[in-house]
Amino acid sequence: MTAPDEFLNIDTPENVVFGYEVVGIGSRFLAALVDTTIIGLLLMATNAILILVVVGGFDELSSASSFLLAMLSLISFAFFWGYYIFFEMTWNGSSPGKRQVGIRVIRADGTPITLAESVIRNLVRLIDFLPGAYGLGLVTMFIDSKARRLGDLAANTLVVREQTAVSLESLANSTTTNPVVSRAPGAAEQVAAKWPVDKLTEADIQLAEALLQRYNDLPNGAVLANQILNRLLERMAQPINTVKAGEAIYAIKRIVQIYHYER
Repeated sequence: MTAPDEFLNIDTPENVVFGYEVVGIGSRFLAALVDTTIIGLLLMATNAILILVVVGGFDELSSASSFLLAMLSLISFAFFWGYYIFFEMTWNGSSPGKRQVGIRVIRADGTPITLAESVIRNLVRLIDFLPGAYGLGLVTMFIDSKARRLGDLAANTLVVREQTAVSLESLANSTTTNPVVSRAPGAAEQVAAKWPVDKLTEADIQLAEALLQRYNDLPNGAVLANQILNRLLERMAQPINTVKAGEAIYAIKRIVQIYHYER
């Protein structure tokens, strides 16, 4: 059985690590409840209009009933299947229910979901729903360590908690504190020791220190670290991207240490 929420770290080819909170059944149930309610209301309104139009256009009730049944089945399938695909493509893996709960669908490698994955996971949703009320899907989510239903397994997708990226401009105003853990000096620290840190200003160091203090609480901390390091390198007239993106935070920490030592 999976825990309610688990964390997943994804390493990109650029050695940037992105952390995602994989949501459990509770959050997904709430999102599904909202979406199902919306679909139900849309179907009720659409079906009511269709019934009025069809019944009024047929002279024989038997002919109207056959046509009406076919149309209602087609519309129900279109809403049930197309609703999620439409919103996942429009809202970057989210839907009204998911957005309300604060979750979204991504690919297993951390990249945004594409049309192919959305179509696959939502076609298989019909199987997940069997024998009723997502019965098979719930069993699969209880068994899978990342709370994935059959549709997620088929499309290789995950449902994660939405993260709010922090910009460089707002970093200094952040109130969270979870500093970078110390480690034995590596290649990044050795390279940083050769840079002319004295060319940096107090404002540069304050920005670096703000990142160091809040790094582990930032959903895009690794990306910000790479951006800030490149900014500092430009200030020091050094080539940018001289340190692996995943090591940028340790180079920044070494820069701050050297700056204060020389002062």
